[in-house]
Amino acid sequence: MHDELRATFNAMENAKLEDWQIIAAAHGPYQDDLANRVLSHLRLLEGDHGGFPIDRFQHSLQTATRAYGDGRDEDYVVCALLHDIGDTLASANHPDLAAAILKPYVSEDLHWMVTNHGIFQGYYFFEHLGLDRNMREAFRGHPNFEMTAEFCALYDQAAFDPHYDTLPLTVFEPMVQRVFSNVKRSIYLDPSSVGAG
Repeated sequence: MHDELRATFNAMENAKLEDWQIIAAAHGPYQDDLANRVLSHLRLLEGDHGGFPIDRFQHSLQTATRAYGDGRDEDYVVCALLHDIGDTLASANHPDLAAAILKPYVSEDLHWMVTNHGIFQGYYFFEHLGLDRNMREAFRGHPNFEMTAEFCALYDQAAFDPHYDTLPLTVFEPMVQRVFSNVKRSIYLDPSSVGAG
């Protein structure tokens, strides 16, 4: 790796086209490995029970299994799988981190669902923390309100059963690979080329 070609500038304002060609060439393989890095990070949830009946990794798998069993599309299932991936680094705002990871690869509707699932999930437990379980009502009327409420009702809040026939990660790995291979939106891409691959 020490022999790899590198740009020669010491400040971006001095970079030349050749420098950015080198950087772009190096970025391709790194981007291609993103799904593997995401899956490795998801596995960090294994063994982290946080007092719950099952660990956060099994909760993620079970949420995805339930969505998959209901015939949800691949993007939805991957969102279900990764919705809590932020628990390791963003324990006070985990939905934001999961949403940021998924944003370039899923629809705006699914991104909104992941971003706001924490508030909607609160409907099932906020009262026990002295919080308003109806906090989600601030979003009533939003086009994605019902979809997000349904996600929590059917999949997220229900996915803590130690006896549920949860599918292994190997079932979902190819889905994650496919979803993360198709950038739908990014500030770094020409809008006319997004999703063309």
